[in-house]
Amino acid sequence: MSAMSSCRQSVAEQDADAGDAQAEANLQLYNHFTNLVSSLPSPNGLTHSRLFLHGQGWHATQGAMVGSMVASACFSARPTDIMVATLPKSGTTWIKALLYATVHRGEHPPDAADHPFHTLGPHECIPFLELQLYNYKTGRVPDLEKLPDPRLFATHVPFVALPRSVVASPGPGCKVVYVCRDPKDTFVSLWHFINKLRAKKGMEPLSVEFAAEQFCAGVSPLGPYWEHVLGYWPAHLARPEQVLFFRYEEMQRDPAAHVRRLSEFVGLPFGAGEDGTADAIVRLCAFERMSELGATKDGKTEMLDNAVDNSFFFRRGVVGDWMNHLSPEIAQRIDAVTRSKFQGYGLISL
Repeated sequence: MSAMSSCRQSVAEQDADAGDAQAEANLQLYNHFTNLVSSLPSPNGLTHSRLFLHGQGWHATQGAMVGSMVASACFSARPTDIMVATLPKSGTTWIKALLYATVHRGEHPPDAADHPFHTLGPHECIPFLELQLYNYKTGRVPDLEKLPDPRLFATHVPFVALPRSVVASPGPGCKVVYVCRDPKDTFVSLWHFINKLRAKKGMEPLSVEFAAEQFCAGVSPLGPYWEHVLGYWPAHLARPEQVLFFRYEEMQRDPAAHVRRLSEFVGLPFGAGEDGTADAIVRLCAFERMSELGATKDGKTEMLDNAVDNSFFFRRGVVGDWMNHLSPEIAQRIDAVTRSKFQGYGLISL
């Protein structure tokens, strides 16, 4: 063996040793946070699996909370990063699709026959940050530093739980796009989604009465709902250039206008020769179209605690569907909590 070959082998061995050491450190970090979450209070709430109560006052499954803790400890945001933030069932899939299609319209025109959405779902195009980092449980994680700008991520965690580098102040931080939805529609969509997951596990469905009681008490995945919204709303008011706040209902009324706002917010405004592009993006990402694509009808998407059928992410997506499922008493109770929580914040009732 030549000296040069020996040297190369030595470097390769050193790299392998360093990789093994890093993998072991990653695994230890994951185990530390898993043990920490396991020691937290665990209320019986609106979910398909066990929820834990974080010291900051929000609830999550073990996987989601561990992923959030790893992200807080390890993730370094870039000023060019864009983060989608939502509560579950608040328009997450739609805003992911709109953002991806808007940011990548140069290389993937929305009317192109080979657009990625024909083979990939929005959750594959914009992954959840916590899911990416939850791979620490294997000792191996993807090298997020190698991803090209702009990196697109999503999260369900409250504003208070975002990694410091995401909302650095003073500092560049990164862009955050938040979408909120009427709490009654959010609840109904979440209730249906969770019961689908429970059915897959052979579990009994949750009654709407029990689920509503837990929702109003704040015991829901990544809830309480109202505190989640009230985390991002003041951040938007204080730093509108960094935190964009959309309402699902307003997006439904004029989606093209919101796509234009989104493009300007992320620094990629529509220019000359792009007349009609915002409308084309809206058509591409329309609920009816997306729900009929093979990529969204078939297969599964890996989430933090289980794989979810892609079809589960599409139910109806309409405004006011809660009227088909909630009694007047339940609707009034949710409205009462909303008025109480939002009073004095300058945030009109949703």
